[in-house]
Amino acid sequence: MDEGAAAVQAWIDDWPDAAVRQRLRDIRALLQRCVPDGEERLSYRMPTMFRGGVVLHYAAFQQHIGLFPPVRDAALRARLAPWAGPKGNLQFRHDQPLPMDLIEAVVAARLAGLSR
Repeated sequence: MDEGAAAVQAWIDDWPDAAVRQRLRDIRALLQRCVPDGEERLSYRMPTMFRGGVVLHYAAFQQHIGLFPPVRDAALRARLAPWAGPKGNLQFRHDQPLPMDLIEAVVAARLAGLSR
């Protein structure tokens, strides 16, 4: 495990709530599957996946998990409207299931935008 991946692992492992830790692990596993050639590291004090730029930042907060940066694709943004937070970022409340299919669509859209 490289230094960046180890830092991300430690950040997740330090989260005090086991259920939230698992949600973070689920997002991390999705990113590792969708971006196998990506680089994990902490950026802005958040776990981040890079591949030619930021694919996705994600972090746990008291009431939700946040995903950054905003989604630019209008059709995808409409599908994500129930989870829209400030400045177009996404907020997934801890008391609701994570929409992993939509998170995967966000990753795909971000990768498409980075390859332009």
